[in-house]
Amino acid sequence: MTRQPALLFVFALAVAGFAQVGASPLAAGETPDSGQESYEQLCASCHGTEGKGDGPAGIVALPMPRDFSVGQFKFDADSDGHTGSDDDLFLVIRDGASRYGGSPLMAAWGYLGDERVRELVVYVRSLGQND
Repeated sequence: MTRQPALLFVFALAVAGFAQVGASPLAAGETPDSGQESYEQLCASCHGTEGKGDGPAGIVALPMPRDFSVGQFKFDADSDGHTGSDDDLFLVIRDGASRYGGSPLMAAWGYLGDERVRELVVYVRSLGQND
């Protein structure tokens, strides 16, 4: 598979994910128990169910999605001189990776609201603790 069709495939999967989630992912009054529900809906297609960067859309993405299971993160999104803090993860999830020099394929999920983005940060961190 060449790069252009692969990117089109990833884009199509992302659009399908947006269509499923819609502008308001949760019904009125509904709250997720943790970031796991949001992760499974929004992130697993690229990052994989165990966070290893091996989801069905991620295996054709260039660059490959981050492997959360190793617990290493690339961006210093809050410009504090240290990469991979909870604040860095929050900003990358909220704003998308391209804002910080990363892949434009990493969507911005700011419309979820700060609370759900923070739940995602906690869940993503937990993926690096599973051995």
